[in-house]
Amino acid sequence: MSASKAFNIVLVEPEIPPNTGSIARLCGATDSILHLVHPLGFSTENKHLRRAGLDYWEYIQIVHWTSVDHFLGHQDERRLHFFTTKTDRIYSTVRYLPGDFFIFGKETQGLPEDMLQLYKDRCCTLPMTNSHIRSLNLAMTAGIVLYEAIRQQN
Repeated sequence: MSASKAFNIVLVEPEIPPNTGSIARLCGATDSILHLVHPLGFSTENKHLRRAGLDYWEYIQIVHWTSVDHFLGHQDERRLHFFTTKTDRIYSTVRYLPGDFFIFGKETQGLPEDMLQLYKDRCCTLPMTNSHIRSLNLAMTAGIVLYEAIRQQN
């Protein structure tokens, strides 16, 4: 799939190697592009990262960004979708198009507050019915969102 037809998963300062590895594998399986925004909370040589991606690394397109400002400065904001628990806009009500970017924050803190405020009209959430659970796992959330976008194309 060409880059303009691919979906993009963006991890802003991810901290947990197995999540990133699982998302990398998801990107490989769907011809999506994985964007890693530094600083990362681990080395890309981490054994848990490598294990989660299994032997599929050669099929995964990864783009590294030095900072969130560097990443945002190179994007069309109309193609950006930010995922957070701090909004009421449900992810499945949004129309996704190939080339869109799905942006997720670090596992322990989510996306920075100033980013959420700046792009509040581009923020989405996955609904949860149990108020005792703060959020879903990052890899699971990325998979749900990506497959909703793919479903919309078919």
